Amino acid sequence: MSMMEKAVSAINAKVQGGFDGSVKFVIEGEGAILLDSQGARVSDDAAEVTLTADQDTFEAILDGDLDPTSAFMSGKLSVDGDMGQAMKLAGALS
Repeated sequence: MSMMEKAVSAINAKVQGGFDGSVKFVIEGEGAILLDSQGARVSDDAAEVTLTADQDTFEAILDGDLDPTSAFMSGKLSVDGDMGQAMKLAGALS
């Protein structure tokens, strides 16, 4: 299973039933994942907010080892777009 497939599975497990909004995760050097009401999938479609980080940061967030807010505050995670959606997602991933 590729890193992207693992990330999609982990996100879908955390936000069962999809997410009310649209968020794109850009994993540097790997690709992009879109999360919306249909769930998570590998896609580079437009979203209300885009979160960008390296693979290690995303894995730590998905494993629960790194709080998304802490990752953002420390500069490991960049957010572009609707900050409200990003905050809602942080709650869903916790």
